[in-house]
Amino acid sequence: MKKKLAAVVLTALVGSALLAGCGNKAQEPAAGSDAQAVSDAAPEAETENEAVSTAEADDEENYETGDASLDNPRNQDEIGENELLVVSFGTSYNDSRRETIGAIEQALEDAYPDYSVRRAFTSQIIIDHVQKRDGEDIDNVEEALERAANNGVKNLVVQPTHLMNGLEYTDLQDAIGNYADSFEKVVIGEPLLTSDEDFETVAKAITTATKDYDDGQTAICFMGHGTEADSNQIYSKMQEVFTNDGFENYYMGTVEATPSLDDVLAAVGQKDYKRVVLEPLMVVAGDHANNDMAGDEEDSWKSQFEKAGYEVECILEGLGQNEDVRALYVEHAGAAIDKIK
Repeated sequence: MKKKLAAVVLTALVGSALLAGCGNKAQEPAAGSDAQAVSDAAPEAETENEAVSTAEADDEENYETGDASLDNPRNQDEIGENELLVVSFGTSYNDSRRETIGAIEQALEDAYPDYSVRRAFTSQIIIDHVQKRDGEDIDNVEEALERAANNGVKNLVVQPTHLMNGLEYTDLQDAIGNYADSFEKVVIGEPLLTSDEDFETVAKAITTATKDYDDGQTAICFMGHGTEADSNQIYSKMQEVFTNDGFENYYMGTVEATPSLDDVLAAVGQKDYKRVVLEPLMVVAGDHANNDMAGDEEDSWKSQFEKAGYEVECILEGLGQNEDVRALYVEHAGAAIDKIK
């Protein structure tokens, strides 16, 4: 009997907590380190910039990102009939990978024990670098789908850790479509920020996690990746949610798009703040968080806010470390699983 793709639900890229004073030197960038961001998660990575980072890191790697052996690549066979494939852009920062992507995967495994949870990354550059540096093998999407097919998986649920329904999701959807005949049923879960309720849930999660900084004299600024695609509107929408919910000292910006760092500096400058707290709105805390946000270079967010006269503190923590954010991924995967029952 010819098998078919049962359903495809919207999805996209979005990404232990490490609190670090921004005066500390950030880690040097790892090869192909995350763009999400989502998630960053880094959503919608710039391929050329990623390649440059790879070349630099391969030339001389004098930084430490953690012990890769503590990470579970989830590339085992003997999957069974039901698989939950978690697809992420990826990161070569070992500790962050385990504490964010790994934590999401573990939450999904705990919630859905009838499904074997497996991993795939969309960034081949990250996959290759982690393999070369640490000897850890991580499947790309095609390899993960081939593994599932060879293992006789009948019901395949794909849950991306993307923040948004953007270009990365379209590529993922196309890749899965090429394997439609290999499974009886395939469903893709929604990205982190899909419905109005999702935005409210994530806003509540991150404002609750940072409430101790909310003293009336501190601006709390989140850095997303940004994209030229229409899906970039998630950042302005998150800003609207902050404002409408009464968190007027919370600000949203991006590395690659709008709102830009200049936009955030201008907005913060309209009020009399003494301190600024910076945190990534990405699934992982990788290259963008450690360097574009918390780095010592003149153009980093930390340096620019310090130049403007603020005391600055950075929270190097990806969204995947937030329990409430992980619970939302679990909810989205559950909705996808319900579609194949």
